[in-house]
Amino acid sequence: MHVFVTGATGYIGSAVVRELIGAGHTVTGLSRSEEKAAALKTAGAEVRYGTLEDLDTLRSAAAAADGVIHLAFTNDFSDFEGALALDLRAVEAMGEVLEGSGKPFITTAHANGHAVDQAVLGLAERGVRASIVLLAPSVHGEGDKGFVPMMINAAREKGTAAYIGDGMNRWPAIHRLDAAVLYRLALECAPAGSRLLGAGDEGIPLREIAAVIGRQLNVPAVSLTPEEAAAHFGFLGALSSLDVTSLYNTAQAAQATRELTGWTPAQPGLIADLEQGFYFA
Repeated sequence: MHVFVTGATGYIGSAVVRELIGAGHTVTGLSRSEEKAAALKTAGAEVRYGTLEDLDTLRSAAAAADGVIHLAFTNDFSDFEGALALDLRAVEAMGEVLEGSGKPFITTAHANGHAVDQAVLGLAERGVRASIVLLAPSVHGEGDKGFVPMMINAAREKGTAAYIGDGMNRWPAIHRLDAAVLYRLALECAPAGSRLLGAGDEGIPLREIAAVIGRQLNVPAVSLTPEEAAAHFGFLGALSSLDVTSLYNTAQAAQATRELTGWTPAQPGLIADLEQGFYFA
């Protein structure tokens, strides 16, 4: 299958490109620069230059492909609504040329991206094998710049690895290479209209994560009140007290995903990844 991948040079997208090529697919990746394109070429992918704002480029690349995995997203938190609006325009542009084709179109769910999700699921009613992947909040592995590295940086700055209350609120996690396999399987076999959950670890207590961070940094792991969390974690303070498994309905959604796609996580879990030490290098 010839697959067009947006976000192909990113943390997850680069792993997806290698996974697709390793499984025998050919890939054209969207790249905004020669510098980023070099990694795509090294991986064995073709390059289409452009950004999410280049709607004609997106249309032509999607029309020429046998399937699309749309991973690009403008992570501009100063204008998150603008980023969602741009994502919606990109989805609509690619969706236009895929209507009635039966081709797969795979996207990632984003917080508050309900309009985008509805547009994708709407394509499933117009002859596109569209599906949405919801990834666990921690996508871990080398190169991670998400929630866990922020926890580590806060522990370094404050001298304590913190959790909220009893720390038993749980966070799902997924290794980036396991996520890449899930995207490939979604492309290959997910039914139209599917919502898939990528979670290898279905729920790790935040206290356990903080304990590993504390051991690696040789600082104590301590409990904070919700009011203290804002000072310690910054804008992550509110998130750090959530039990995300209940928000995601993790156990049932993860089981449904495995039944639909045959996906089985094979990479180390988050705690094992933290124990390897590269997060603290």
